[in-house]
Amino acid sequence: MELLTVMTLIPVFTPTALILLSILGSATLILLTYYLAFFARLAFYRPPKAESAPTVNLPPVSIVMSARDEYHNLVNNLPALLNQDYPDFEVVIVNHTSTDETGSYLQQLAREHRHLKVISIEHELNFFKGKKFPLSIGIKSAKNEILLLTDADCKPTSDQWIKEMASCYRPDTEIVVGYGPYEKRKGLLNALIRYDAVMVAMQYLSFALAKIPYMGVGRNLSYRKSLFLKNKGFTSHYKIASGDDDLFINQVARSSNTQVALQKESFVYSVPKTSLKSYIRQKRRHLTTGKHYKARFKWLLGLYSLSQVVFWLMFLLMLILNIQPFIALAVWFFKTLITLIVQKKVYSRLQEPQLLLFSLAIEPLYVLVLPLFTIISSINQPKEWK
Repeated sequence: MELLTVMTLIPVFTPTALILLSILGSATLILLTYYLAFFARLAFYRPPKAESAPTVNLPPVSIVMSARDEYHNLVNNLPALLNQDYPDFEVVIVNHTSTDETGSYLQQLAREHRHLKVISIEHELNFFKGKKFPLSIGIKSAKNEILLLTDADCKPTSDQWIKEMASCYRPDTEIVVGYGPYEKRKGLLNALIRYDAVMVAMQYLSFALAKIPYMGVGRNLSYRKSLFLKNKGFTSHYKIASGDDDLFINQVARSSNTQVALQKESFVYSVPKTSLKSYIRQKRRHLTTGKHYKARFKWLLGLYSLSQVVFWLMFLLMLILNIQPFIALAVWFFKTLITLIVQKKVYSRLQEPQLLLFSLAIEPLYVLVLPLFTIISSINQPKEWK
């Protein structure tokens, strides 16, 4: 009688249950491997102590950006660049066929600030799309070896931005990858945009810390001019409208030549989209470049995304079909506990602690919808992103 009672307490696994549990367990194991082997590097990163860090002589820096009809953004953000606390720097802005007051405003500021250099492109070239051509012009016109790239709708969080980015350079450093969050505003769309930025940053910053850098964001990115010229700039992907940041870094970044800037003074905040339609268009544009990454990075990123999708599909399927739901919930709880510990540290480091609870609610939708955006963007890509 006692034996029968014990046997009734042991769950009976049907072949279907075993298959679903095996898939769920495998996806969970892969996800936890990414979190503990990669993302934990960002979460628990400790910057080198000042007394043990090598002495750094701050190099001259050229800030480079392209601006097209960016008058209002330049009025709001350009003073923060021109008034950086740094001994030797210039700001190079390429006015790319603007039809608003961008040109006159830049010329006025150039008369007031000797370290502002303005280059004007009056006519559009049909065979060059996006920012790559004007950025190339700006980079080649820069007088300094260390380049610091940003956008007109971006503003450094402090006047120490250049110093924080430049201080990451060592003799063998050719690239410094920074973080570019979005401004905090009201509404669910803003929370989604900021959450997406953190998720993307968690991946590329963690991989860079693991010595396998694969991308940077043009809102806050630095590299040597000689590296740009040696690799013929954006020539290998000129026909792709986007990718002036991630595709170039994917091409030239190595384990030995890339550093990461993680001090909050090095962050550069961008103006977020205010409509869902414009955000979707922006996100689709960003997703089109992934298929051009090197094979090993497509495999690493693809495996992580696939594991996320499989985890949530199997978890929800087991709950809906009532197949070992308590075991499925136990696996979800364990996975969520580990990932939240890491994410909490990541959110704090990236100055977004308020997003932790939001991430619990949005993660399933985000994980399941993002691959669809990626597929659609790859198949149905507009000839020109406006």
